[in-house]
Amino acid sequence: MKLLRFAPLLILLVAGCTQETASPDEAATPNIVFIFTDDHTARALSAYGSVVNETPHLDRIANEGMRFNNCLVTNSICAPSRAVILTGKHSHINGQLTNGNRFDGAQQTFPKLLQAAGYETSIIGKWHLQSEPTGFDHWQVLIGQGPYYNPRFLVPGDTVQIEGYTTNIITDLALDWLGTQRDVSKPFMLMYQHKAPHREWHPGPDHFELYADEDIPEPANLFDDYSNRASPAAEQGMTIARHMNAENDLKMSAPRSMNEEQAAAWEEVYGPRNEEFRAANLEGDDLTRWKYQRYAKEYLRTVAGVDDNVGRLLDFLEENNLAENTVVIYSSDQGWYLGEHGWYDKRWMYEESLVAPLLVRWPGKIQPGSVNNAMVSNLDFAATFLDLAGVAVPDDIQGRSLKPLFLGETPEDWRTSHYYQYYEYPGYHCVERHYGVRTERYKLIHFYTRDEWELFDLETDPMEMNSVYDDDAYAETVAELKMELTRLREHYAVPEDERPTGPCIPNERGAPIRQ
Repeated sequence: MKLLRFAPLLILLVAGCTQETASPDEAATPNIVFIFTDDHTARALSAYGSVVNETPHLDRIANEGMRFNNCLVTNSICAPSRAVILTGKHSHINGQLTNGNRFDGAQQTFPKLLQAAGYETSIIGKWHLQSEPTGFDHWQVLIGQGPYYNPRFLVPGDTVQIEGYTTNIITDLALDWLGTQRDVSKPFMLMYQHKAPHREWHPGPDHFELYADEDIPEPANLFDDYSNRASPAAEQGMTIARHMNAENDLKMSAPRSMNEEQAAAWEEVYGPRNEEFRAANLEGDDLTRWKYQRYAKEYLRTVAGVDDNVGRLLDFLEENNLAENTVVIYSSDQGWYLGEHGWYDKRWMYEESLVAPLLVRWPGKIQPGSVNNAMVSNLDFAATFLDLAGVAVPDDIQGRSLKPLFLGETPEDWRTSHYYQYYEYPGYHCVERHYGVRTERYKLIHFYTRDEWELFDLETDPMEMNSVYDDDAYAETVAELKMELTRLREHYAVPEDERPTGPCIPNERGAPIRQ
């Protein structure tokens, strides 16, 4: 394993260079930069009207391009979402049902098709698919989840450790590839993928003090009692009140991956905060509220680190004459619970984890500041990347290109319903297996190993607090949605899930350590 300290000076030098690239009129195909984060809820993006934080650099993409309000994932968990994006196929087709599966890199993926069409492809940052990346001319990826400090990266035939804060390092590596390593005679596809803001939400030193003197607004359903829902909602293991650990989630000690200098800087800020908490001796709802504030601030601090680094990337593209012929796409692998329903994590088909952010900038093509409400999906990303590059989309890809929507043209036959399926049970957080259909107004969910159903009217109950599945007034709606659910399962060739199931016991860790 190589141990490196990345030189910031190199990035400064690179940023000052001018690349020899074709002008937009001369370029046959656009470059593509896919910015991808892990677990970033749209509710923590000011472009989506966040009341808890501001993201000025990410907002630049929306202000100079298009914001999608209904980007729905097919399976709200990290590795399966990444596999869907690479293949353009649902989990049951690409084989990545859960985080525990190993991605089959031999199968068709959009990077391989772009390579064959003359693109230079690169992925830098989080990979999280166990097998080595395929279809990339260049790759440098975190091992598994990777830590927030001093990460190790997999590179072809070796591992490299780099000292520093992971979000900053991933950007350093991306700018170095753009500035000094790629073949400037070719169009490029860069997958620039962050670990943040994934659990355990360790911010960089620049953001230790952010929000220190503020109270983050609580969601209205922080103290949800899970009544009027199917039984799985109450049986999960992802509550802020009961399931967070003291060491990492609630920051009662410094990250283990920190070196001595980093840990000392951390202790200087967090030590007094922790002593103040211990002295308060909180219990009950007051303790839950304290946990929410600690969690939300740490999460939002990691988002701020991403936002700053996205600003670095956007500035680099502009300073090096790359912006005009580069499509910049921002998204995350799924949504996330920032206290809604009293939760953290994802997995459910409920809105907070079903909806992912999607922002796209394409100068001269996308109308700046435009908003699209069509029902789109991470299933569509592979087809979109290929279509942008002028590459034929294979018939076996299940998604559709978003390029017409970028250009302000929504096809008449665009989808009006979305299919979702979650498979990882028993597993972390004990979220029961389920599938369902979402339309503009309604959502029907089937917890199929228990044969329990939920129906939500998103117009009258946008927070999904009360299932109306057994309400006679919705009987016709239930019948129609079940027909649509059957149609979608047949359309996507979804087999019955016959894997064995079993009990799942949530890990209840209790209150933070007070010693």
